Amino acid sequence: MADESPMTRALAEARAAAERGEVPVGAVLVDGRTGAVLAADGNRTVELSDPTAHAEVLVIREGARQAGAPRLEHCDLYVTLEPCPMCATVASFARIRRLYFGAGDPKGGGVEHGPRIFSQPTCHHRPEVYGGLAETEAAALLQAFFRDRR
Repeated sequence: MADESPMTRALAEARAAAERGEVPVGAVLVDGRTGAVLAADGNRTVELSDPTAHAEVLVIREGARQAGAPRLEHCDLYVTLEPCPMCATVASFARIRRLYFGAGDPKGGGVEHGPRIFSQPTCHHRPEVYGGLAETEAAALLQAFFRDRR
């Protein structure tokens, strides 16, 4: 939908991931200059038998493919869960302009928790980071997913 916010779309991608049996994380890559959605997806690690097929990596790959370049300086990334260290590093390597995320991840996060990738002296690009968008809904999706599997 044209009036759908990027985080609303990311939550829809997370719900779709859960329906596929994937951990419900969704991501949306947006052209920060125009607001156009360049890519949207959810986790696909099980489906693709690929431990790197996190939602963030998938949308960054698609954005880079569309741009024909590995750097996406004009792009903003919306994700329902705080990116893990791998995804935070990929966002840095891609030169993502802004990172918006929903729920924090004390166990596996790499931005505000864990190794805090963007705070490391070896990190050469640090996107602007905004956490807590739709945090309650994003956290509820994850809690329900894992509760149903116990």
